[in-house]
Amino acid sequence: MGLDPNQKIALLETLEIRFNKNPQRHSGLTWEMVLEKVEANTSVLNSLFLMEETGGEPDVVIFNSIPSEWFFVDCSKESPAGRRSFCYDHEALEARKKFKPENSAMALAQEMGVELLNEQQYKRLQELGEFDLKTSSWILTPSAIRKLGGALFCDRRYNHVFTYHNGADSYYAARGFRAILSL
Repeated sequence: MGLDPNQKIALLETLEIRFNKNPQRHSGLTWEMVLEKVEANTSVLNSLFLMEETGGEPDVVIFNSIPSEWFFVDCSKESPAGRRSFCYDHEALEARKKFKPENSAMALAQEMGVELLNEQQYKRLQELGEFDLKTSSWILTPSAIRKLGGALFCDRRYNHVFTYHNGADSYYAARGFRAILSL
């Protein structure tokens, strides 16, 4: 999927406005630095478009205080509305006998060209704001847990970030996933 010129302009304008409103997420970066990397990669633009279209409100985030290591991450207040009610992965989706969800978080992330946040990234994002106060988000689950049928998700309640487990085949209207896009 390629963006038409109007979609590209609208997306870049939206991203620039969000970038400028939230400098605490990316101290040491300028919009020009970001724009140069984004415009050089069509697949990044397509992924950003899909992150935006599904309600992720992507913004640039530096996780390690190193300005050269930055990512686009979903910064919507709640788990993106267009990515909720999915089980964890394709294996879990196939294991459901009744009431299968439309898709899985891992499959949709792959289709979008993004990854799920891991636990460390999720907790670091929560240091930059308060997210998932009413929803929860699947996170990248270690294979040892997944092999046993489980999957991890996080949220923020009582001013604390919690990590929980659930069967990977479960899904809820208030659970989605947050994406991370490397450049």
